[in-house]
Amino acid sequence: MASNNKSPKFSRKIGTHNGVFHCDEALACFMLKLLPDYRDADIIRSRDLQVLEDCDIVVDVGGKFDPKRHRYDHHQRGFNETLNSVRPDLAKNKFNSIRLSSAGLVYAQFGLEILAEIIKLNKKIPTSDTLDALFIYVYDCFVQELDAIDNGIPMYSEGQPKYKINTHLGARVHRLNPSWNDPTPENEDVLFEKAMKLVGQEFVEVVLDGFNVWWPARDVVKKSIEDRKDVHESGQIIVLNDRCCWKNHFFSIEEELKIEGDIKFCLFYDQIGDSWRVQGIPIQPDSFVCRVFLHKDWRGLRNEDLSKVANIKDCIFCHATGFIGGNKTKEGALEMALQSLQAAQIDRD
Repeated sequence: MASNNKSPKFSRKIGTHNGVFHCDEALACFMLKLLPDYRDADIIRSRDLQVLEDCDIVVDVGGKFDPKRHRYDHHQRGFNETLNSVRPDLAKNKFNSIRLSSAGLVYAQFGLEILAEIIKLNKKIPTSDTLDALFIYVYDCFVQELDAIDNGIPMYSEGQPKYKINTHLGARVHRLNPSWNDPTPENEDVLFEKAMKLVGQEFVEVVLDGFNVWWPARDVVKKSIEDRKDVHESGQIIVLNDRCCWKNHFFSIEEELKIEGDIKFCLFYDQIGDSWRVQGIPIQPDSFVCRVFLHKDWRGLRNEDLSKVANIKDCIFCHATGFIGGNKTKEGALEMALQSLQAAQIDRD
């Protein structure tokens, strides 16, 4: 009989704590299992330091942050790491105020590889520039929320938001834990697997949406900014030939071109209403406060009443706050922007 000289295969181990589980370690474990090195790893849930010492990587427990030894806890005294302190090459001073949880620590260490694996599973190959941009996008709209909530960071400081709530995943994961008065609770490890699946599915959706929808919009926005003087010689109005998720790209490109604050209005086609919209550029992506609002005399008016007051044909509406309005034609929407710019200049003078 031929001898079998193959060495036994030992699975790697991902360690995390047992007991009540949270969103951050569920995401951390899910992300790790996307990587080739940990795809077949066993998840060991324990607070026994001797058990954890035998794990290849440990998240959210153990009292240590040591990337060289793959220890990723954030509960220890004096821990103040942010995405910018761990990955300054990618964060570029954009994320200084939110301490990282185990999810953020794993994302900071392995995020580029994790994103690449998700995209490759969909039979696409991302460029390094795409991955760098996607890294920031996914942290901003998904991971940062989990970091902030797990660390108990207030949403507002001096009236300004420090982060956004986009998913409420933390609350949904919390509800998966056994209830205190359940006489026959489901196995805790099985419930943790459910939490990983819930968090992971949403994480993958955000990554793919960023890659397939958000990132391609950058070229549309950049071209609209580059062509702005073809719209009007002032360069204060851009036209989006495709309505897309434009705001984050807009501010990034504006900063890149060193023209911050120059552009005041954005025009785009509304396919559903077969009409055009004119929107004031906000002071930041998620704000309704604009650099210049639509004419104050138009606000809250619609259709013929608006057209008569504005002396512009085919007006549809002007929002009561003046941040957006509509016209049946591109020319009409452009005229609404131009008259609003003139009125704003008169008010300043």
